[in-house]
Amino acid sequence: MFAQFFTGDYLIDFFYSIIRMSTPLIYCAMGALISKQAGAINMALEGIMLTASLTAVIFSAMTHTVIFGLIGAVAGGMFISFILAYMHLVKQSELVLTGIALNTMASGGTVYLLFLLTGEKGTSRLLNSLVVPKWNIPVLKDIPVLGQILSGHNALTYLAYLFALLTYILVFKSRTGLRIRAVGLNPDAAASVGINVNKIKFQAFLYSGLFASLGGAFMSMGYLSNFSRDMIAGRGFIGISAANLADGQVLGSLLASLGFGSAEAVSITLATLNMQAELVRMIPYLATVIGLVIMSAQKQAKARRRQGDF
Repeated sequence: MFAQFFTGDYLIDFFYSIIRMSTPLIYCAMGALISKQAGAINMALEGIMLTASLTAVIFSAMTHTVIFGLIGAVAGGMFISFILAYMHLVKQSELVLTGIALNTMASGGTVYLLFLLTGEKGTSRLLNSLVVPKWNIPVLKDIPVLGQILSGHNALTYLAYLFALLTYILVFKSRTGLRIRAVGLNPDAAASVGINVNKIKFQAFLYSGLFASLGGAFMSMGYLSNFSRDMIAGRGFIGISAANLADGQVLGSLLASLGFGSAEAVSITLATLNMQAELVRMIPYLATVIGLVIMSAQKQAKARRRQGDF
């Protein structure tokens, strides 16, 4: 039954799918990493990505340009991130509850806004939105097998890896990143040397929203060619899990995102078999739970070893 899945053509398509499906997770994981390093979890990443997906479609349809579609995505996503930062840092609201509220608001708000614009509640098929083009990498595209896997992806897929590098430079090699990490490690000590803790956390939330917004843009301008209701489908939470699994490290977050992307590719493969659709759809989320359980067990084991040393 599984013989058809071990042919050369199928394996090429499978690895191609892993890279494609990991793209929004990478953007989201980088956003989650930045806020984590600042000592706060951006629980609104799901809503940020969903809002960005819709505003990307709206702006690209209105302007008939891909660039303005991406700008619209960033504007929509960062607006949600700004609300979270303002409510939490200025109005002292509880972070997790505020994030959940914004996710819920985005779920219903995007449908309502879509209905106002098109009269449709499910998809944006009536909006003539654009798609970010695919890039064929010179030389690489001509290499057998490797070229078929690595070339021909959406431009936002390649930019995801560039943004992972930029995240590393921002967080670990810049003055701003040093302040973000200082605030995350010990906000009182950071404040004692003149660092405005709330300002730095506010900046971290906005950076986080910027990165996640591009992941949302990919969903409606790359993964699909339109917006559909609740299309993020938990990817925001999976991105947070990827950053937590890697303990806020860029390379680990990138690898974790690829791992979760692999789980999603496997679920699509199994969907072609006569398996229960509900069971297949739960595979990426089951992989997330298993990963978090393993991480927790490792941390507990390390803590016991340290206690044993004393």
